Amino acid sequence: MTSFHIVHLYPDLLNLYGDRGNIMVMEKRCRWRGIEAILHTVNGDDPLDLSTADFVLLGGGSDKEQAIVCETLMQFKDELARYIDHGGCLLAVCGGYQLLGTRYSSALGELNGLGLFEFETVAGKGGRCIGNVVIDTDLGFEVVGFENHGGLTYLHGQHPFGKIRYGYGNDGSGMDEGLHEKNCIATYIHGPLLPKNPKLADHFIATALKRKGELTPLKTLDDTMEEEAAKIMIKRCATEKKENPYISR
Repeated sequence: MTSFHIVHLYPDLLNLYGDRGNIMVMEKRCRWRGIEAILHTVNGDDPLDLSTADFVLLGGGSDKEQAIVCETLMQFKDELARYIDHGGCLLAVCGGYQLLGTRYSSALGELNGLGLFEFETVAGKGGRCIGNVVIDTDLGFEVVGFENHGGLTYLHGQHPFGKIRYGYGNDGSGMDEGLHEKNCIATYIHGPLLPKNPKLADHFIATALKRKGELTPLKTLDDTMEEEAAKIMIKRCATEKKENPYISR
């Protein structure tokens, strides 16, 4: 039986927006296909070894929790960088997204990020970016979800996760959302993300299996309910956008 190793980083601190739901989706979609999903949870002073990892989740938390996790992860920065450079699949959500950059300016002061990517996040002064999001990705499908962030992230040459069709996005401008470099996707979309977007979960599974040399196509699952829910949300957002836009473009 094919095994699929899932690593959940610091869920005791970074689980502000139901990030465990992303883990549950990955486990279920693997097992429904006869793939053995093996979960590794890393907390506190646990060592971090990603040599067998197929998928890594770094969730979101408050500024205080982010600072604690960032300090802990600094000692494993090379391990994370090596994993990403070698094509490992990583999903970083909200606070986890911000930690991957060079710095994060928050109400608690200046926080040095892991510096795995050249971007920075600063505290927004115009209120929080809150509401539904619809983005067009280069993966061949749309992604829907919910954003709630006070930080504004500015990419410096990195490829965004998607183009905003509806919502605020990285810096509140309504242009780009998230980051997509190699097999790493970082995003402000949560709530959690993967239950609403099973195609994205399958993208991670297929990419990780290909990295392991498993080239068999994934068994098709019935995602009718999720697809219908996404269509309703997209239609609703399109109507709301005309009547009461999130932002002035």
